[in-house]
Amino acid sequence: MKRNEGIHRHDISDEARERIKELLPGQAGKRGGVAKDNRLFINAAAWQTRTGAPWRDIPPEFGNWNSIHKRFCPW
Repeated sequence: MKRNEGIHRHDISDEARERIKELLPGQAGKRGGVAKDNRLFINAAAWQTRTGAPWRDIPPEFGNWNSIHKRFCPW
């Protein structure tokens, strides 16, 4: 199962995502590109923070580690 086909145990809930959506990077009308999936970005950043693993070790189902890291740093 791909990550975007359902919510997994450690994924951010809809309620939590709704509360922080205005704080997330990649929104329409703001500088930079528009994010396709902010939930995936939050889940990837949470995975890295929770595990303490290097950014390069983020599982590929979250997307390109370098893109995630570049979005995370200014955020």
